Amino acid sequence: MRPLTLAEVQALPAVVPLLLAARALGLSRNTAYRLVQRDEFPCRVIKVGDTYRVPTIELLGLIGADKENVRSTFGSGV
Repeated sequence: MRPLTLAEVQALPAVVPLLLAARALGLSRNTAYRLVQRDEFPCRVIKVGDTYRVPTIELLGLIGADKENVRSTFGSGV
């Protein structure tokens, strides 16, 4: 498998909004915010001001993407 180029890495968001992560996990908006407030969201959540972000790599790991799948996904520009 070919390594990622610098341009491909730079095009990736390092984090995604909480609601996008919740959608990927099949969670409603209310459930996502409730889990964050209880510190029970299934992966790390970063609070930036009054918004929440989830590291993309942790989300991919949580949904079962192994390292090869993560590289494949990142390589496709997703």
